[in-house]
Amino acid sequence: MNRQELIIAIAAVLFAAFLLGWLVRALIGRISRIGPQSLDELDRMARKLHDAEEARDKAALTLETREAELTERLARTTTELHSALDGLRESRAEIEELRDYIDRKLMRGHPDQG
Repeated sequence: MNRQELIIAIAAVLFAAFLLGWLVRALIGRISRIGPQSLDELDRMARKLHDAEEARDKAALTLETREAELTERLARTTTELHSALDGLRESRAEIEELRDYIDRKLMRGHPDQG
Protein backbone atom coordinates (compact mmCIF):
# COMPACT_ATOMS: atom_id res chain seq x y z
CA MET A 1 0.00 0.00 0.00
CA ASN A 2 1.49 3.27 -1.07
CA ARG A 3 1.05 6.66 0.52
CA GLN A 4 -1.86 7.77 -1.65
CA GLU A 5 -3.86 4.61 -0.96
CA LEU A 6 -3.25 5.04 2.77
CA ILE A 7 -4.54 8.64 2.66
CA ILE A 8 -7.65 7.53 0.74
CA ALA A 9 -8.28 4.68 3.20
CA ILE A 10 -7.94 7.00 6.22
CA ALA A 11 -10.21 9.58 4.57
CA ALA A 12 -12.81 6.89 3.86
CA VAL A 13 -12.70 5.65 7.47
CA LEU A 14 -13.00 9.21 8.83
CA PHE A 15 -15.90 9.96 6.47
CA ALA A 16 -17.65 6.73 7.50
CA ALA A 17 -17.16 7.65 11.21
CA PHE A 18 -18.57 11.11 10.51
CA LEU A 19 -21.64 9.65 8.76
CA LEU A 20 -22.17 7.11 11.53
CA GLY A 21 -21.98 9.85 14.20
CA TRP A 22 -24.36 12.05 12.27
CA LEU A 23 -26.87 9.21 11.83
CA VAL A 24 -26.68 8.27 15.54
CA ARG A 25 -27.23 11.90 16.52
CA ALA A 26 -30.25 12.16 14.21
CA LEU A 27 -31.67 8.91 15.57
CA ILE A 28 -31.22 10.01 19.20
CA GLY A 29 -32.77 13.38 18.34
CA ARG A 30 -35.88 11.68 16.95
CA ILE A 31 -36.18 9.31 19.87
CA SER A 32 -35.78 11.97 22.54
CA ARG A 33 -37.87 14.64 20.83
CA ILE A 34 -40.19 16.36 23.28
CA GLY A 35 -43.82 16.09 22.27
CA PRO A 36 -46.72 18.41 23.13
CA GLN A 37 -47.78 16.17 26.01
CA SER A 38 -44.33 16.43 27.55
CA LEU A 39 -44.40 20.21 27.16
CA ASP A 40 -47.81 20.37 28.84
CA GLU A 41 -46.50 18.23 31.68
CA LEU A 42 -43.43 20.45 32.04
CA ASP A 43 -45.67 23.54 32.14
CA ARG A 44 -47.86 21.95 34.79
CA MET A 45 -44.82 21.01 36.86
CA ALA A 46 -43.42 24.54 36.49
CA ARG A 47 -46.72 26.00 37.70
CA LYS A 48 -46.77 23.65 40.69
CA LEU A 49 -43.20 24.59 41.53
CA HIS A 50 -44.04 28.28 41.26
CA ASP A 51 -47.09 27.83 43.50
CA ALA A 52 -45.02 25.89 46.03
CA GLU A 53 -42.37 28.63 46.08
CA GLU A 54 -45.06 31.28 46.63
CA ALA A 55 -46.55 29.23 49.48
CA ARG A 56 -43.09 28.82 51.01
CA ASP A 57 -42.43 32.58 50.78
CA LYS A 58 -45.83 33.32 52.33
CA ALA A 59 -45.18 30.85 55.16
CA ALA A 60 -41.75 32.38 55.79
CA LEU A 61 -43.28 35.87 55.93
CA THR A 62 -46.00 34.66 58.30
CA LEU A 63 -43.36 33.00 60.47
CA GLU A 64 -41.26 36.18 60.59
CA THR A 65 -44.32 38.27 61.49
CA ARG A 66 -45.37 35.83 64.21
CA GLU A 67 -41.83 35.69 65.58
CA ALA A 68 -41.67 39.50 65.74
CA GLU A 69 -45.03 39.62 67.55
CA LEU A 70 -43.92 36.99 70.06
CA THR A 71 -40.59 38.74 70.63
CA GLU A 72 -42.41 42.01 71.29
CA ARG A 73 -44.86 40.24 73.61
CA LEU A 74 -41.99 38.58 75.48
CA ALA A 75 -40.21 41.93 75.92
CA ARG A 76 -43.42 43.53 77.19
CA THR A 77 -44.06 40.63 79.59
CA THR A 78 -40.47 40.77 80.84
CA THR A 79 -40.82 44.49 81.51
CA GLU A 80 -44.07 43.88 83.39
CA LEU A 81 -42.41 41.12 85.41
CA HIS A 82 -39.54 43.40 86.40
CA SER A 83 -42.00 46.11 87.39
CA ALA A 84 -44.01 43.64 89.47
CA LEU A 85 -40.86 42.35 91.18
CA ASP A 86 -39.73 45.92 91.95
CA GLY A 87 -43.18 46.66 93.40
CA LEU A 88 -43.01 43.49 95.48
CA ARG A 89 -39.58 44.45 96.83
CA GLU A 90 -40.85 47.89 97.74
CA SER A 91 -43.90 46.38 99.42
CA ARG A 92 -41.73 44.00 101.45
CA ALA A 93 -39.48 46.86 102.53
CA GLU A 94 -42.54 48.91 103.50
CA ILE A 95 -43.97 45.95 105.47
CA GLU A 96 -40.69 45.55 107.33
CA GLU A 97 -40.68 49.27 108.14
CA LEU A 98 -44.26 49.03 109.42
CA ARG A 99 -43.43 45.97 111.53
CA ASP A 100 -40.46 47.79 113.03
CA TYR A 101 -42.64 50.84 113.69
CA ILE A 102 -45.33 48.69 115.35
CA ASP A 103 -42.73 46.85 117.42
CA ARG A 104 -41.23 50.17 118.58
CA LYS A 105 -44.67 51.56 119.50
CA LEU A 106 -45.56 48.38 121.40
CA MET A 107 -42.24 48.47 123.27
CA ARG A 108 -42.82 52.10 124.34
CA GLY A 109 -46.31 51.31 125.53
CA HIS A 110 -45.08 48.47 127.75
CA PRO A 111 -41.83 49.48 129.45
CA ASP A 112 -41.60 46.24 131.42
CA GLN A 113 -40.98 44.32 128.17
CA GLY A 114 -37.67 44.47 126.50
